[in-house]
Amino acid sequence: MIPENINLKAVLFDMDGVLFNSMPYHSKAWNEVMTNHGLDLSREEAYLHEGRTAAGTINIIYQRQYGKDATQEEIENLYKEKSKLFNSFPEAEPMPGAWELLQKVKAAGLTIMLVTGSGQRSLLDRLDHHYPGIFKPELMVTAYDVKHGKPHPEPYLMALEKGGFKQDEAIVIENAPLGVEAGVAAGIYTIGVNTGPIPDDVLLNAGASELYPSMQALSDAWETIYK
Repeated sequence: MIPENINLKAVLFDMDGVLFNSMPYHSKAWNEVMTNHGLDLSREEAYLHEGRTAAGTINIIYQRQYGKDATQEEIENLYKEKSKLFNSFPEAEPMPGAWELLQKVKAAGLTIMLVTGSGQRSLLDRLDHHYPGIFKPELMVTAYDVKHGKPHPEPYLMALEKGGFKQDEAIVIENAPLGVEAGVAAGIYTIGVNTGPIPDDVLLNAGASELYPSMQALSDAWETIYK
């Protein structure tokens, strides 16, 4: 249940793994592209980097293998290849339960915001198709807006600034450990939803105050969370 000291006015949603079941494709694309370039990033590890900017993920692998950051050209080429491969896969389906939850949040008169580390235009462009009338461009924070991706608090702090909210007027809904860390670092009450193959403890250790096994479970429990 959301603490009584939170005067809830806004709900900040992550996108991949929360609104769309897209992480299996992201992890596959990252793994294949990195492998093709002699870089070591397993599909399992890709889930742990979810929420970082592409440059952040690439530089972690480069530092681990070569002891240096990738050049801007290398980053752009790798991300271009990854995006092309990701876009060749079947469309990621909306996450079951997400639409129902969004409707409940909207009906409660709360502001809905998007905070994603993604720069995948294919998913951003599909938001209005699958979730019509829900997300407004001026209430979105994407990889194109920030200098520091998750787990840095900047994305969520920027969302609060854009929406004109204080930390105790919002909650975060995240499926990724780095996203949970970012929400917590921003001083916002953060709910974890484990829609991937990672252990629950990873999200709890990242700082999630509540944890649900799916978006459907979170939607079903919404009336007990927000009263």
